[in-house]
Amino acid sequence: MDDVLINSASNMRYALLQTAKSMQIKLSFESYRKYLGLPFEKILKNMGIKKDISKKKINKIKINKKFIKQLYKLKKDYFLAVFTSKNRSRTKIILSEKKLFDCIITADDVSSGKPNPQGLKKILKLLKLKPSNCLYIGDSIYDYKASKLANIKYRHASWGYDKKINKINYIKTINSLDQIKKIF
Repeated sequence: MDDVLINSASNMRYALLQTAKSMQIKLSFESYRKYLGLPFEKILKNMGIKKDISKKKINKIKINKKFIKQLYKLKKDYFLAVFTSKNRSRTKIILSEKKLFDCIITADDVSSGKPNPQGLKKILKLLKLKPSNCLYIGDSIYDYKASKLANIKYRHASWGYDKKINKINYIKTINSLDQIKKIF
C-alpha cells in the first residue's frame, strides 16, 4: 500500500525522527527503507526500536489522487484488493474515505506477514478467485516473493519505494495503473 497507493514517506520520516529523539538514539531513514514491505512491528524490531509513535500524523496520509480516478475505472471490470503490512487501525484510517476495495487484508488478519503469501491466499479465497486471474502490484522484494509463492502474476510499481528491484531481478514493471487492462 505504501507508495503504491499512498505516499506515507513523510509520516514515516517524522515517526522515525520523533522515535530517535524520544529514545535519544540515531536512526536513519535509509536503514528503515531496507525493511519496507515487512509488517511494521517487524521493522521496528529489526531496527531495535521498542516504542511506536507513528500514528501521530497518520490522518494526513491519503490515497494518491491520481490513482483514485484510475481505481474507479478499474473497479468497473475488476475486483480490487489490498494486502498490506500495515495493521488494521492504520489501514482503516488511510483507506476509510473511499469505498474502492472489495477486500482488504492487513497484518492483523494473518499469522505471518509478507513474504508469506497467506494474505494473498486469503484474498483469493474470500473473492473466490484463481491465482491465474489475478495481478499483484507491489514495490518491495517482499511483495514480489509473496506473489510468487501464491502463484499470482506480479508487476513492480515503477513509482514505488524499491526502484532497484526490477533491475537486479529482471522483474516486469508497471508505470501506471492504466496499464493493467493491457496485461489482462
